[in-house]
Amino acid sequence: EVQLVESGGGLVQPGGSHRLSCAASEFTFSSYAMSWVRQAPGKGLEWVSAINSAGVGTNYAESVKGRFTISRDNAANTLYLQMNSLKPEDTALYYCARRRGRDYYYAMDYWGKGTLVTVSS
Repeated sequence: EVQLVESGGGLVQPGGSHRLSCAASEFTFSSYAMSWVRQAPGKGLEWVSAINSAGVGTNYAESVKGRFTISRDNAANTLYLQMNSLKPEDTALYYCARRRGRDYYYAMDYWGKGTLVTVSS
């Protein structure tokens, strides 16, 4: 069964940087686009970013564009999210999700359990 395990969450000061990881297993990671999605306390899901299977095409929500960078290491079966200039409104549970194909316009079909990022002084 597809496994997606996020890690790297924690408490970060406003203006700080942090990196999340998502370890993928039980599927051919390099054949699928991936995404990060977040859910702030008391709010709905918000798509954050996506990357195609080769790692050469990326897309970002306007709320994080210029501050967050999505990347992947297909040899290590790992997805990353580098977050810079963090704001309190970035506080959320961050999920990684697999897309159903190589490009990020496919729907998401598997999700991890999430890792919590709290931005606070």
